[in-house]
Amino acid sequence: MRYFIKNMVCPRCIMAVRGIFQELDYQPMDVALGEVETTEPVSPEKLPVLLEKLTSYGFELIDDSKSQLIEKIKTLVIELIRYKNEADIKVNYSAYLESKLNKDYNYLSNLFSDVTGTTIEKYIIGQKIERVKELLVYDELTLSQIAWELGYSSVSALSAQFKKITGLTPKHFKHIKDNKRIPLDKV
Repeated sequence: MRYFIKNMVCPRCIMAVRGIFQELDYQPMDVALGEVETTEPVSPEKLPVLLEKLTSYGFELIDDSKSQLIEKIKTLVIELIRYKNEADIKVNYSAYLESKLNKDYNYLSNLFSDVTGTTIEKYIIGQKIERVKELLVYDELTLSQIAWELGYSSVSALSAQFKKITGLTPKHFKHIKDNKRIPLDKV
């Protein structure tokens, strides 16, 4: 049985959700961002406990197909921005989403906008800016390396978008970095 779970955004989320299912004596066959696959469905008696435990960690079980598709879009965007390989540096997001979800991008875009109230493009930009903030806080990469890693054409393109979204230059953000990051599930 496959379950779709909202707000899973990192490897720790995967560990937490795996632990919740194991506590309820369900050994997940697979746990990935936004999805859990079990060999058997959760019993009606344990379902309220599952929902309560997921909620206590900030997760939600998604049961309608449109919400599941929205979460898949979000998960793919997060994975691409945070966990991509060299070949994905200059990826075309619309083509990537179409190929991964086997749906027309216009359909995905319209559905995403209708359900979330924002566009996929704005969601991608928000995720990229949060990744830039994270990398600036870590202070391990130069701004040029960050721009390249996130697929910006130049440092000035990254800086312009960063300033437009945050109101700060990356350099200024780096100096006042405390309390400026947003949790990924709130972007």
